[in-house]
Amino acid sequence: MNQDIVNRAHQLLKARKPDWSLEQPFYVDSDFFDMEMELFFTRQWLFAAMTCEIPATGDWIRVDIARESVIVLRKKDGQIAAYHNTCRHRGSRICLAERGRSNRLVCPYHQWSYELDGQLSRTRLMGEAFEKDGFGLVPVAVGVVGGYIFLNLSQKPPSFEPFRTAVESYLLPHDLDNAKVVHTQALVEKANWKLVIENNRECYHCAGSHPELMHIITEFDDPNDPKVSPDYKALLEKKGLDWDALGLPHVHTEGHLQYRAVRLPFTGGMLSMTMDGHPGCTKLLGNLTSPDLGSVRLLHLPNTWNHVLADHAVTFRVFPLNAEETLVTTKWLVHKDAVEDVDYHIPRLIEVWSKTNDQDRQLAENNHLGIRGRAYRSGPYSDVIEGGTRDFVRWYADELLSALEPLANHYSNAKDHAA
Repeated sequence: MNQDIVNRAHQLLKARKPDWSLEQPFYVDSDFFDMEMELFFTRQWLFAAMTCEIPATGDWIRVDIARESVIVLRKKDGQIAAYHNTCRHRGSRICLAERGRSNRLVCPYHQWSYELDGQLSRTRLMGEAFEKDGFGLVPVAVGVVGGYIFLNLSQKPPSFEPFRTAVESYLLPHDLDNAKVVHTQALVEKANWKLVIENNRECYHCAGSHPELMHIITEFDDPNDPKVSPDYKALLEKKGLDWDALGLPHVHTEGHLQYRAVRLPFTGGMLSMTMDGHPGCTKLLGNLTSPDLGSVRLLHLPNTWNHVLADHAVTFRVFPLNAEETLVTTKWLVHKDAVEDVDYHIPRLIEVWSKTNDQDRQLAENNHLGIRGRAYRSGPYSDVIEGGTRDFVRWYADELLSALEPLANHYSNAKDHAA
């Protein structure tokens, strides 16, 4: 780890103004990005895929996270496991396609073969002295909740259970294990990944930038926020009673800046995130019988936000590519038995979020271009409408600072001893 970068990042975070945007290097500097990937991103639980994408034994999907590549698969016992996509012979990648189905994982370089539990099963021409034990694939920690698969690349990941316990009841009624992905959009945004998240966490820009989205949702939606309109507050109270009667949790989860779940109604009598507000899929998710369930908004920093509706779900996954490019992957899911062009039409299903995503891409890219210039200085977040962005940057800065602190202290002590 570069000592100068550690010390500079540590000093900037210690000196930053509370609830202001970050200093320029955190958004554009490649050395800061490398430091961030090692000390921050690889230590977090990251949304990777949906369980319905690997429904059968041997199904696998490849997930690339910066320099790392991970195989996520369904084992013979039905459980989901993940391994580094790195052969234990000489390090070649094993799975080259984005997805597949295999009884064994076979490295294409020298044909070393691995069972679905990661154990090395076969080799060629390694000699009689070679013993396979100890050459299994390196595992990656997995957390699963309500159809969502999360990965953690650290050797000692924090517990996944607090998040699972907090949000599982919101997701289970929608039975995303028995959904299917019907469309995927992958956008490479020329912006730092934090700007993508910052943009998502506020609706300050929504009225001027998202006409398709704003006929469905409102700028202010927290029932405890005094700026919520009386009409929307009345709608929240009415729908809350309806959802209580159905046994559906809906109030905000509390107590953590990193994640939340909440169920919120749409405005104007809308039932779904489509241009006309009617359901995008006539076959509802799970065993749901009413289309009028609003959306479960699921957030988990640093890389996902989601809308889970009665008729479909939209998942968003953010992975940094480098300091100035970010891959944003959006997937639309419907019930696994829904029939295309009978129960749903893809252009109609994806229209609102396809347009909104492109609008957000332009906003994030313009933001990044401005930050790259010499005139950039950090600025304050609005107390009125940028609370989500403020909370994200608070959480990010605290997490990174806690990782930097021991290193900075170590370098300082070593310097004192050398003197």
